[in-house]
Amino acid sequence: VQLQASGGGLVQAGGSLRLSCAASGVIRRFNRMGWYRQAPGKLRELVAYITSDGDSIYTDSVKGRFTVSRDNAKSMVYLQMNSLKPEDTAVYYCYAVGTSIDYKVDDYWGQGTQVTVSS
Repeated sequence: VQLQASGGGLVQAGGSLRLSCAASGVIRRFNRMGWYRQAPGKLRELVAYITSDGDSIYTDSVKGRFTVSRDNAKSMVYLQMNSLKPEDTAVYYCYAVGTSIDYKVDDYWGQGTQVTVSS
């Protein structure tokens, strides 16, 4: 299973970006798909995730500004980021928790995409 993230870039404060992540490979299902981020000198933190049933969780700092969504048919997960702030600057990683054909549950990570918000 591979995850390929895209959509990062440089944006001014108050602007928007949309991250996309495409999952590929043989898998029974992706139980959970979402995004982490890691700013320079900081630990990687959960941004948001969405379950296969459509339930979503957000870290407090992005609630009301970011929206996570997924397309199960395409094995895609998205992160719509609005009202971006300089403190949102980080490398964003897509991740997934998947159940394999033989019912093993594993974590999968994408390569990361840089988001830079200028003040």
